[in-house]
Amino acid sequence: MPVREGEDRWTDAELAEVRSALQDQIAQLTAEVAAAASQIADNDGTDGAGDDQADVGANTYAREHELSMTYNARDLIAQNERAVQRMDAGTYGICESCAKPIGKARLQAFPRATMCVTCKQREERR
Repeated sequence: MPVREGEDRWTDAELAEVRSALQDQIAQLTAEVAAAASQIADNDGTDGAGDDQADVGANTYAREHELSMTYNARDLIAQNERAVQRMDAGTYGICESCAKPIGKARLQAFPRATMCVTCKQREERR
């Protein structure tokens, strides 16, 4: 596992801890998505008959909010799964933009990172 100059190498225990945290988040988010999908499906059965405009608007807002949260959770699941796949492929910790080490401290703080801080800052400025 690549590290930046001056950083300690990754230990097997550290990698196992990061992998476990990613897999725990995948399981938690998957359960949240399933619960939200069930709730959205249950609420779709109402026809809104007799609701005034405020009720319809509030229901639409709540549904859109749930959908947004579900899409966000699915995106996080994909990012976590990608990080685990990168670990398996031996590319975890390598910046996808410049191919230099991302940095151990950054990965410990944000294990889904795919870019080093410099490349990520450059991307966000665009």
